[in-house]
Amino acid sequence: MLAVLPGRALVIPHLFHRASAALLGIKIRRQGIMPSGRPLLIAANHVSWLDIVVLSAAMPVSFVAKSEVAGWPGIGLLARLQNTIFVDRKRRLQTAATARAIGQRLSAGGAVVLFAEGTSSDHNRVLPFRPALLGAAREALAASGENVIDVQPVSIAYPRRHGLPVLRRDRPEIAWYGAMTLPNHLWNILKCGAPEAVLTFGQPIAVTAADDRKQIALRAEREVRAMTAAALRGVSPILSGVQTG
Repeated sequence: MLAVLPGRALVIPHLFHRASAALLGIKIRRQGIMPSGRPLLIAANHVSWLDIVVLSAAMPVSFVAKSEVAGWPGIGLLARLQNTIFVDRKRRLQTAATARAIGQRLSAGGAVVLFAEGTSSDHNRVLPFRPALLGAAREALAASGENVIDVQPVSIAYPRRHGLPVLRRDRPEIAWYGAMTLPNHLWNILKCGAPEAVLTFGQPIAVTAADDRKQIALRAEREVRAMTAAALRGVSPILSGVQTG
């Protein structure tokens, strides 16, 4: 597998998000083995904008984001420094172009986070993973000449706040979804206190050009759902090949 050191452009957002996590009071706990190989496609669930802070604080990564983010003051610049792949969701046939862009980024030895649900949830469930964008793994294989690329299932959960479990009825207050605005949600986090974040790294899925992307998406979805449920219950996931610590 191709392995490269993160570029300087990714180090800046990585350090910024580490500082942001500390400023917000987010304690990040990792379970499982954080991957070091590149290229790497991370298939994660999506709860909130906090996910971006948590994942980027944990490791230098690029994201896939809606095109509007590019115009947000400050955040847009940071996103561009992070080699974010912007998606115009209003354009038809955008999925194939996005998969090619992700594939090109991966073939250059990057680590790209794909929020595979396609939207954020209320944190009481993990939505079905969309297989279309996981086709980016096959695009990367074609572009890089590699025989195998890893798809890494990653679970993001926020199970505790102020040292106490976050109950099911309170989880939507942490989630950022629907018509919620970013300033209001940020103010709520600052007012009520940041939750603990648990990142769980599952068993990497080795993908070849012959693999069915629907089956890969379903496998990643099931693993992320199981890891998220375990994290929200406050227990370590029992998954083959995963060591917690």
